[in-house]
Amino acid sequence: MMSPKAWSILPLALALTGCVSMAPRYRTPEPPVPKAWPEGPSYKAPAGASGQAAADTAWQEFYLDERLRKVLDLALRHNRDLRIAALNTEKARAYYRIQRAELLPTVNAVAYGNKQRLPASVSGTGRSIVAETDAASVGITAWELDFFGRVRSLKNRALEQYFATEQARNSAQVSLLAEVANVYLALAADREALKLAQDTLVNQEAAYKLVQRRFEVGASSEIDAFRAQVSVETARGDVARYTRTVAMDENALRLLVGSSVPADLLPEALGGIQALRDIAPGLPSEVLMRRPDILMAENQLKAANANIGAARAAFFPRISLSTSLGSMDNQLSGLFKSGSYAWAFSPQVVLPIFDAGSRWSNLKAAQADRDIYLAQYEKAIQVAFREVADALAQRGTLDDQLAAQLTLTQALEGTYRLAQARYSAGVDGYLGVLDAQRSLYAAQQGLIALRQAKAGNLVSLYKVLGGGWQPTDRSPAPAKAPAAPGS
Repeated sequence: MMSPKAWSILPLALALTGCVSMAPRYRTPEPPVPKAWPEGPSYKAPAGASGQAAADTAWQEFYLDERLRKVLDLALRHNRDLRIAALNTEKARAYYRIQRAELLPTVNAVAYGNKQRLPASVSGTGRSIVAETDAASVGITAWELDFFGRVRSLKNRALEQYFATEQARNSAQVSLLAEVANVYLALAADREALKLAQDTLVNQEAAYKLVQRRFEVGASSEIDAFRAQVSVETARGDVARYTRTVAMDENALRLLVGSSVPADLLPEALGGIQALRDIAPGLPSEVLMRRPDILMAENQLKAANANIGAARAAFFPRISLSTSLGSMDNQLSGLFKSGSYAWAFSPQVVLPIFDAGSRWSNLKAAQADRDIYLAQYEKAIQVAFREVADALAQRGTLDDQLAAQLTLTQALEGTYRLAQARYSAGVDGYLGVLDAQRSLYAAQQGLIALRQAKAGNLVSLYKVLGGGWQPTDRSPAPAKAPAAPGS
């Protein structure tokens, strides 16, 4: 146990701890992508786009449909993948606090007693004796004075790893919101397609009865009756197929949400969902750097950079300190009496001399890790650029395609009406009606698919532009350094 003068050295040691860092100075790498999005006919922006960036648009402001917002809120509260991501964040936060605690000394209170019998042959007195020692002390055991920043570098690595898990949780929320919204839109589109198939089946059954009666009275051929029956069975098969698809969509939505979804929150058709808010793409240098997955990749790069500092510091002496202050006596009753005062002060310096290249190999491994995470960071940016460019390409052409499909559907409706009129007047056979009906049915299905694709494109664009992780009442705030241990 140490004297009061020795204890006065501790504040100086604390002040000197962590004064030097061996980690390379970190500089954010330049994004390996163009400074602007691709341009051309495929990338024209539709009129009415909002000037607000996706990363600044909370998901409650983007998803305007009230029922969809409630489903998304249920998913944020109950989805198990998001819950696991949040728990991983808490685990990383705890690991950071453990590593940060290494910067400060650990003070322990120790009390022990020892009693033993020494035979005459070893007692040194010529007779056997019973020796007893009792002690109680408070002290520090093997506290490393971090003069070369090894412990601080490990602390910084743990901090960046915690930030990375926080961004992973944000990225999981972005993906979850987009996936739930896409499944919700798919359910709406499939329910609308099911309703179309059911209406078509009703119409085809009525047409089949009419053709059958005409055949029975000799006003129509038998092949017309068979053709009408083919249309009926085709529509019946579509009803069964879409019924199955709707059930699977509901199962997928239930799994993503993590709980049952009230029936009044489920969509009936795409037309019943309020339009999504349009957003502006912004510039790659501003947009991509705010995506959670890219921020996560950068945090991992910073953690690898800090680990190099710890590997470099391993080449320098490690200085540790053990101290204790307390009382010792040969009887428990005299443990705290006058004269039982005891102290110990044990500094230790370990200087590496020869380790067969272990430290050099550890440093090379740390540098290779840093280069690996740098490549992963740059690839994450390139993948994100491609995702945004693809979404913008779809956005620039879907409106024209949707307008053309709507005009086509209207034209085929007129063709179908005229074909029915010509068949009823006996001018044409039923083949013309059947062909017009099939074309109209396919065009109506295509129109539903394109409307779903347009809404899904907005969802995807919002996701790839980094929208959807903004703090909400139930979402954690952006990553920041955790409080000091014990605070």
